[in-house]
Amino acid sequence: MSRRTVSARAGQDRASLYDEITDKIIGELEAGRVPWVQPWGSASAKAPLAMPRNAATGRHYSGINVLILWGAVIQHGFPSQSWLTFRQALSLGGNVRRGEHGTTVVYADRFTPEDEKRRARETGEDAAAIPFLKRFTVFNAAQCDGLPEDVAIVAPPPPPGLIEPQVEALVRATGIDFRIGGDRAFYAPAPDFVQVPPPLAYFEPINWHRTALHEAAHASGAAHRLDRDFTSKWPKDALAMEEATVELTASFLLADLGIAHDPRPDHAAYIASWLRVLKDDSRAIFTAASKAQAAADWMHARQPSSDGIKRCANDSQ
Repeated sequence: MSRRTVSARAGQDRASLYDEITDKIIGELEAGRVPWVQPWGSASAKAPLAMPRNAATGRHYSGINVLILWGAVIQHGFPSQSWLTFRQALSLGGNVRRGEHGTTVVYADRFTPEDEKRRARETGEDAAAIPFLKRFTVFNAAQCDGLPEDVAIVAPPPPPGLIEPQVEALVRATGIDFRIGGDRAFYAPAPDFVQVPPPLAYFEPINWHRTALHEAAHASGAAHRLDRDFTSKWPKDALAMEEATVELTASFLLADLGIAHDPRPDHAAYIASWLRVLKDDSRAIFTAASKAQAAADWMHARQPSSDGIKRCANDSQ
C-alpha cells in the first residue's frame, strides 16, 4: 500500500471521527446544554462527580475523551466513572454483559510507513510521520459482571470544608499575581494579574472558587506560561476558543477536586459563538480540550505535592 493511500485513508478516518464527536457536542449546545457543565445534581446523574478513569490501569482519561465519557455517564445513567476495554474486563476476571454497547474514545498518535522510512534513508531527509486517530471501545464498569469489588469504587469527594482550601492553594501555587477586590472578575494580560471580587460578593461561596479557577485558566495562556494563542487559526473566533478552553480547564480542575460545575451566567451569550466555531471547524473542540488539559496539568504541576493523577488516551490538537 502506498504512502499516499495510507495517508488518504488515515485522513478520512480522522475526519469522520472529528465530525462524529463534534456533531454530538453541537447537538448539546443547540439544545442549550454545555457538555462540559454536566447536571451532576439531576436525577439522570447517578455517578459521583470525578474525572473518568480506566479501571484496569487507574489512569485518568484526558482532553476530548473526558467530554465523551462524561456525556455517556449522563446519557445512560451509569453509577460509575470507571471504564475499561473488553479485553481488560476479561483480564480482571470479569466480562462485559451480552448485549451491552460500548462508548468510543480516541487515541491520537503518529506513524511512519516503511516506504517513507526508505525514502528518507535514500535522500537523507527526515521521514514524515502521518498523524492518526485510533478508536477504542470502552465499557462502563456497570456494564460488566464478575469484576473485582474494588474496580468500580470511586473515592467520594472531599467534604465541603476541605474543598475550598484546596482550590485556593491550587491558584496560589501557580505563582499568578492573584488579587481580591473590586466588583468584577477578570484577567488583565498586559500587567499580568487576576482580580476576583471578595467571596462575600457571591451568593454561594463556592462560586468564588469556580470564578477564581476560570480567571487563573486565562492567565495560564500568557506568552511566558503556555503561550496559548488562537488568533492565527481562528482570527474571528479567538475569543470564543479561549473562553471554551478556560471553561474546560475549570471543569477539569473542579472535577479533580470533586466540585460540581454550575453554568456561568454568560454561557448563553457564548453558546452562539461556540456553535459557529464548531460548525466551521470540526477539529476546534479537540484543540480546545487539548489546550484545556495542558492548562489543568500546568496548574496541578505547580502544587507543592503532586496530585498523582495519571493521564491516558492521548487527544488530538
